[in-house]
Amino acid sequence: MNADQLRQALRELNGERSATFVIDGHELTVNTAMLVPDEPDHLVKVTDGQSIFIIESERVAWVRIGLNGQVK
Repeated sequence: MNADQLRQALRELNGERSATFVIDGHELTVNTAMLVPDEPDHLVKVTDGQSIFIIESERVAWVRIGLNGQVK
């Protein structure tokens, strides 16, 4: 998956959903996730309002987007 494909998939993140990423066999869950708009560096960034997570799209095995609040 390239950065544009991942960014397209993450468009649903609006602060009311959570996203779990599996990268190299490790899970990262971002609660109340929002996709940061594309910036000049073209990195895929997700925020929970307190931190920014930079996601290396080529290393993502899969992403789960929760429908309501935290992913269970």
